[in-house]
Amino acid sequence: MSPADGADGEPAERERVVLAARELAEAEGWAAATHRRLAERTGVDIEALYRRFPDPAALMSAVAVRGFADLAATLAAARGAASDDGCGWPAVVAAYLDFAYASPEVYDAMLAHTSDLTLGRDPGPGAPGAAFAELRAALAPLAAGRDPDTLAEVGWALLHGTVMLTRGGRLRPDRQEQREELIVARLLAGP
Repeated sequence: MSPADGADGEPAERERVVLAARELAEAEGWAAATHRRLAERTGVDIEALYRRFPDPAALMSAVAVRGFADLAATLAAARGAASDDGCGWPAVVAAYLDFAYASPEVYDAMLAHTSDLTLGRDPGPGAPGAAFAELRAALAPLAAGRDPDTLAEVGWALLHGTVMLTRGGRLRPDRQEQREELIVARLLAGP
């Protein structure tokens, strides 16, 4: 146990439970991420689990916050690795879509099941705010006099809509590449 964990290892234990819930949800769906299964999988006492996460919504919210942190780190890495004169938007688009398609249950926890965690509207501090900040930073070079926050909200809406409609089978699968090209190069380009 590290000194940061405190005497009882609570932060490390909490993180272990959140990661186990995430793994169970991705493998078997959210219904599988029960307190009993998490207690068995992590070795954490079930009463302690209920104290930290009194209901499934609290557990899902913790996974969502962790998902936002992971998304923010993914977007920052993509933007940092981009080499197109300070505009990392194409790399951020690819990273966002890859994240959403690779972790659909976590993505749903972040953006469909936890309405109290906002990304654009008053994102506040923490992981949701960091994810929005990365979208904003990637789009700011394209603002050309437009409000960068509004541009980031529109970019997020385009990405989220694409993810949800694609996953739902409502868009033509053979046109995914063209949709992504429009999002990257045309719809949000400067006036």
